[in-house]
Amino acid sequence: MTEHDQKQLGKTLWAIADQLRGAMNADDFRDYMLSFLFLRYLSDNYEQAAKKELGADYPQCEPDEELEELKIPARPPLARWYDENKADVDEFEQQMRRKVHYVIEPDYLWGNIVRLAKSEHGLLLDTLQKGFKYIEEKSFQSSFQGLFSEINLASDKLGRSYGERNAKLCAIIAELAKGMSLFSTATDTLGDAYEYLIGQFAAGSGKKAGEFYTPQQVSNILSAIVTLDSQEPKEGPRKKLENVLDFTCGSGSLLLNIRHRMLESGGSIGKIYGQEYNVTTYNLARMNMLLHGVKDSEFEIYHGDTLTNAWDYLRETNPAKKPQFDAVVANPPFSYRWDPNDTTSQDMRFKNHGVAPKSAADFAFLLHGLHYLKDDGVMAIILPHGVLFRGGAEERIRRKLIQDGHIDTVIGLPANLFYSTGIPVCILVLKKCKKPDDVLFINAAEDFEKGKRQNQLTEEHISKIINTYQHRKEEPRYARCVSMDEIEKNDFNLNISRYVSTAQPEEEINLTAVHADLVALDQQVRQATQRHNEFLKELGLPLLP
Repeated sequence: MTEHDQKQLGKTLWAIADQLRGAMNADDFRDYMLSFLFLRYLSDNYEQAAKKELGADYPQCEPDEELEELKIPARPPLARWYDENKADVDEFEQQMRRKVHYVIEPDYLWGNIVRLAKSEHGLLLDTLQKGFKYIEEKSFQSSFQGLFSEINLASDKLGRSYGERNAKLCAIIAELAKGMSLFSTATDTLGDAYEYLIGQFAAGSGKKAGEFYTPQQVSNILSAIVTLDSQEPKEGPRKKLENVLDFTCGSGSLLLNIRHRMLESGGSIGKIYGQEYNVTTYNLARMNMLLHGVKDSEFEIYHGDTLTNAWDYLRETNPAKKPQFDAVVANPPFSYRWDPNDTTSQDMRFKNHGVAPKSAADFAFLLHGLHYLKDDGVMAIILPHGVLFRGGAEERIRRKLIQDGHIDTVIGLPANLFYSTGIPVCILVLKKCKKPDDVLFINAAEDFEKGKRQNQLTEEHISKIINTYQHRKEEPRYARCVSMDEIEKNDFNLNISRYVSTAQPEEEINLTAVHADLVALDQQVRQATQRHNEFLKELGLPLLP
């Protein structure tokens, strides 16, 4: 499927969503829409694997003229196999768990759900409820408890009675099936459509979108930075990333971007780790991973508060056993108010640098990620510009980070790139062990293309930022490597414009040349006046002074 077709599928699904949600809030309808898309992916992937596993034993679809006339699909072929081979079902499912890591009973396959929807069957709602529960509790080897917790099929928003809700779901699913039937629905296609819809719902949610969505353009920059060689970026992409952490992972798009970039460059990537506080977004992230072909054994997403370090996996007190990551990325909520207590200063994450103020947890997020970064790892985090120059506790933390040589690069981005805020933001690149004894400043604040709602970074803008970081190139009014001495003289203020100003220099004035020009002009005036007076004298008129 071409990129154009992928976008067209996304647009088609979005148009269906916009049409069918009616008075329902976009955020609420998003959960239904994305869950059905997810179910479609799981079903397609499972049926393809089953067809390969069963070979010649996989039942052939037998046309039903009556159903075809009504445009109602027949039962999935796999349902027939289950009916005719009950004694072999357990062994078959064990084999499927080994190969695709999950099982879906035929009644809960997308094909059967569509069949019920198109026939306006009264058991559709009940079947969906049972199907979602089955996927959460029994489908996967690892539990996906609560995966559909935000999908309330008994909500009054769908209808007041069971019949009304069932009818609404029939209409939604029938339209979705019709829209998707026009396109190929390979794994990567459905994954891309899922990403497109997340972006569209984010755009419609305004500031709420900041909870879960990092614009793809910004995501591309971060993923490129952390997949380059950590010590010698100019050497190109790393061959392997053993593990990656995004401790405010949202819908997981940034983690998936890193994975895609590693595989595309011929490298390999181990386990993906994410953490997300918002339960709806946490569920989106788990679905997103599976939708993009990441097996349940290849990722772990935890639902919990990053600032309180609620994840037991990260709370290991033995330094020798502490989890550490090759790459750490994050787009935390900007200037988030938090509540450190009397013991926070003794937290291993903050003990060496200090505690961020209650009014802004930006540095708390940063120090959390840095704590779990390997000595030869790379961290890239999106933060508001205030972290570069604010005083008080933040100044002390910033000073310590600079003196310890942890801040490698500061990248200033244009304003209005995010749905959640219009303020300009920066990317801080951090390393525990870095070779350069200076800090690279990149001022990309004026490199953007103006859009209707948000400003956009073109491929050219993105490539320029990545290339400048990779080769540590200096360019007037864009990038400069600044010595530690100069930063210290500026009281450890990292305000980008102090070091790389985008202001156009005023044109230098050559006073000698200007004086010569004025003298020449004065001489010309005198000569013209003299000649003019000669004419006036002949005419008997008063002369010019």
